Order: sequence, then structure tokens, then C-alpha cells
Amino acid sequence: MERIDFNDEISKNKWKSFFLMGGVFLVLVVLGYVISLALEPGYFFIVMIFSTVFSISYILINFYNSDKIALASVGAKVASGEVYQQFPDLVEGLCLASGLPLPKLYVMKSDSINAFASGRNPENAVVCVTTGALEKLDRRELEGVLAHELGHIANYDIRYMTLIAVMVGMVSIISQIFLRSLWFRNRDDKKSGIFILIGIVLAIVAPIMVYFISLSISRKREFSSDATAVKFTRYPNGLIGALKKIKNNSEEKRINQAIAPLFFANPFRGMGSTHPPIEKRIERLERM
Repeated sequence: MERIDFNDEISKNKWKSFFLMGGVFLVLVVLGYVISLALEPGYFFIVMIFSTVFSISYILINFYNSDKIALASVGAKVASGEVYQQFPDLVEGLCLASGLPLPKLYVMKSDSINAFASGRNPENAVVCVTTGALEKLDRRELEGVLAHELGHIANYDIRYMTLIAVMVGMVSIISQIFLRSLWFRNRDDKKSGIFILIGIVLAIVAPIMVYFISLSISRKREFSSDATAVKFTRYPNGLIGALKKIKNNSEEKRINQAIAPLFFANPFRGMGSTHPPIEKRIERLERM
């Protein structure tokens, strides 16, 4: 079995993320160009300004409050060292090893094994774990999960996904405005009609395309964080053990789907998953 170097894995997934982000940007440019040919340039300029301002404003509000929103949505409480002393001890050790500042620690009540990290940068980060993770994982397994979450913080994944959310939001808003504006058009020239038809197809297909691209980027970030966890701990078996326990004892919890990408293991399943299959994550870790 061919071995994988964790540094190569981190680098490879970063480049794949950049490439996929370029794909989202290309869809945005092509959609904008076709709509500009179908509509009057002045009208399209107004559409672009509105969609850009609205999308960026909405996302920035969520970006600067992502940790508060995530914690409130799951009813997380500040971690008590007296009850879960192993949790802060492990995080402190990992932060010393990785050079990261100590994040704020929280616990959410759930029998499932899960965790998430949030915050706009390492200085304003939070790490939250379920009571199930604290009770069902041994020390090495819990350390692997926490190292994975710190990997998200170290890799600035919240910023990556915020940028993608802005572009995805812009594509969706532009598509909706364009489709709705067709009800008020009076132009009948053939050239405009051809571009309108192409624009309609793109306006329907583009949001679907960028949605699945964003899911792919999210999955690449998970692989990167797994590799970063191995870099921090030098012990992939801890993370492998935690993933195997999740696979064998997976319990779905009622969680706001908007924050599902933050979690260590996706609370939802299906083709719209924000996480790669657990089997694939385990297979890559076993090769490190």
C-alpha cells in the first residue's frame, strides 16, 4: 500500500480547493457575461451591484458572528474543567505543539460522537464537542478529533468557506433577479432572444453547479484537516479509532443544516454531504 505524507496531503487538498474556487468564480463570470449580453448594460450593472452588496453584507454578518450562531443553535455550554478535565488538557497540549492560541471551549449535550470548530481566525476561535465524544472516546481518539478541529482553525477554513458562500450567494441572487426580470422585458430582437435563452439555462444550472462545487471544496477541507491532525499528533490511529466508532455508532442529531459543514462528522447523509465518506477518510489516514 502506497504511503501518503501528511504534508503532501495538506498541500494537495489546498491546491484542489483553490482550483474548485476558481471554478465557482468562472461560473460567476460566464453567467454575468451572458446576462450582460441579454440585458441592457446599465440594468445589468445595477443587478451586479445589488447582488454583490447584499451577498457580502449577509455573509460578513454571519462571518463575524459564526461562533455565536453555531454555539447558540446547538445549545452549547462553556466547558467545565471540573467535569471534563481531559478536554481542556488535551486542547492546551495540542495548542502548545501547534503554536495556536488557546480557543474557547464548549460542550453540547448529545449522545452522538461529534465536534466542531468555528471563529473568523485563530485568535477568535471556539471548539465544541458533544458529551458523547467526551464519554465514548478514549484519550488518543479524543485527541485526534480535537486535533482535526484545530486543523480547521489553523487552515483558516472558516475564511475559505465564507469566500465560497459569498460567490455562491452572488450566483444565486443574480440568477433569481435575471429570471424574475424576464417578466418585464419588451425586447424581441433575435440576438437578445438567443442570449436570453442561454441566460435562462445558465441561471437554472449555475446555482446547482456552484452548490455541488462548494460541497466538494468542503470535503477537500475535511481531508486537509485530517492530515493536519496527523501533523499535530503524529499518531493517525487516534483519529482512525474515533472515525470507526462514529461509523459503527452513528446517531443523527437534529441540527441546523446550515452549520453541518462545521462538524467533525456530517450529521446528515446523502449526495449533498459536506463531508467525504468515513471509509475514505479512514483509508487515507491508514496510509499516513
